Amino acid sequence: MSPQPDSWIRMMAQKYGMIEPFADSQVRKQEDGNKPVISYGVSSYGYDLRVAGEFKVFTNIYNTVVDPKQFQDNSFVNIEADECLVPPNSFALARSVEYFRIPRNVLTICLGKSTYARCGIIVNVTPLEPEWEGHVTLEISNTTPLPAKIYANEGLAQVIFFEANEVCQTSYADRKGKYMKQHGITIPCV
Repeated sequence: MSPQPDSWIRMMAQKYGMIEPFADSQVRKQEDGNKPVISYGVSSYGYDLRVAGEFKVFTNIYNTVVDPKQFQDNSFVNIEADECLVPPNSFALARSVEYFRIPRNVLTICLGKSTYARCGIIVNVTPLEPEWEGHVTLEISNTTPLPAKIYANEGLAQVIFFEANEVCQTSYADRKGKYMKQHGITIPCV
C-alpha cells in the first residue's frame, strides 16, 4: 500500500464519484476571489475536506455522562452557522461537506489540517474503510484554555488515500457496518 497522488484522486473522483462535491485543485479564496479561506480540495497526495455548517458542541449543562452505549441528546447543543465557537478544553462533532465512496481496494487515513493544529485544535477521524460511503463525522477537540473558532465550508482535515495491491476479503459494506451511508452528523451507536 502506498499513498496515491493527485492525478489518481482526480481520476477516481471523476470515474467513480469517490468525492462529491469535488474540488479538483486547492481552493484558497472564496468564490468571489477576495477573502482567503482555509484551503480545501486536491493536494499532492490527498484531499482536504471541508466542514459543513452543522455542529454538535458538547455541554455539561445537564451533568450528563458521555456513554457510547447510551448516548443522550442532551450531551450537546446543536448549532447551524457559518462559524462555530468550541468552548475551552471542549469537544464538538461536525460533518464533512463532501460525501465519500471508498473503493474496495482503498483505505484512507484522515488528519487535521496544520492551520487548526497550530491553534490547538485536534481533528480526529477514524479510517474510511474499503466500500464505506457517507458524510464523514468529524471529531473536533479544543485543547486550549480559550474558545476556538471553526469556519464552516472551509478546510478542516486531509484525507490520504492508500490503494492496496489486492482487494480485501471483507469490506465495510460486506460487514453491513453501522455507519454506512451516514448523512449529517452521526452520533455513537452500538
